Amino acid sequence: MADMLPRLFFVHFRSTSFVAEADGRPVGFVAGFRSQTDPDQGYIHFVGVDPRWRARGVARALYARFFEAVRALGSREVRCVTSPSNRGSLAFHAALGFEVLPGDAEQDGVQYVTDHDGPGESRVLLRRVLSDAPGRPRPGR
Repeated sequence: MADMLPRLFFVHFRSTSFVAEADGRPVGFVAGFRSQTDPDQGYIHFVGVDPRWRARGVARALYARFFEAVRALGSREVRCVTSPSNRGSLAFHAALGFEVLPGDAEQDGVQYVTDHDGPGESRVLLRRVLSDAPGRPRPGR
């Protein structure tokens, strides 16, 4: 797992990138940051969980820690992207309260932006409004 993500995230984005461990070994990580362009936004760049540790709440706990970190820095929402064909990711993010933002195309009822990350790299844009109380979206957003 350590080979999946450059060390720079854990050096330069230390306050918003986290590793989950079990028995002294990494079992998951989330790498994100508070946007310098729009400080109201936190952005999750990359997340990974060891397949043997999936469906045990590791990713949910890592996201919760990220939400708290960027909320403490003043962000009011979190954004991330995923592939239009990644049904597991879409379901996970929906369960955490993320909404799909409008795109310019649709696949199986899911809006996405074509070529978002370059030619042939379409992405679903996701947003979750943070709340004042952990785990609940803010009313009116």
